[in-house]
Amino acid sequence: MSLLHQESTEELDDAARGEEFTKGTSHVVVPAIASAIVVTIIIALYVIAGQKPPAMTGEVEQVWVHPMHTETSGYDANGAPMPKESVDQVMVFARIRLHDQAKIPLFVLNILTDATMNDGIHSSFAATASQYEQLFMVHPELAALHGQALSPQITVQPGQTVDGNIVSAFRMTKQEWDAHKKLDFTISIRYQPKLVLTPKVPETVVP
Repeated sequence: MSLLHQESTEELDDAARGEEFTKGTSHVVVPAIASAIVVTIIIALYVIAGQKPPAMTGEVEQVWVHPMHTETSGYDANGAPMPKESVDQVMVFARIRLHDQAKIPLFVLNILTDATMNDGIHSSFAATASQYEQLFMVHPELAALHGQALSPQITVQPGQTVDGNIVSAFRMTKQEWDAHKKLDFTISIRYQPKLVLTPKVPETVVP
């Protein structure tokens, strides 16, 4: 056997061994990729299983907006004349539904009405149930907007659904209000994340 033939044989042997090495590597890579995919799926399932649904859900069923312009009488408490003052307000009424889907009672601390304006967010706390009723006593012309009050400090029992009306006031003109970009209602709940509700219904303007 010639030297040339021997070298060729050795090259073939090396090539064959290289092919075996390559095949061996591919067999190792495939199980590694499969294992990585399985681990990724397990982690994803663990994360999804660990995500708990919110304790409280809700929705804004209706929104009414009433611009209000008032002037003082021009007299103080003793009857003495004083300069008149005019006040522009926008009263925002909303009917809100809340549902406790937790296994414990949920304590609502307050309800905040947030209006996003060109200069930022303007906020107003919802009136208490007693203040809500007093508003209609002072302004009987708003009787059409009167409904069952939803207290901004209410306890909702597990599985219970409550709904009712709230009212908030913003010191601005109707023209200023018309420029708002967004309206949200933020419900603060003790020991729970805040619940932010964005109306999916159009605002009804009540002159």
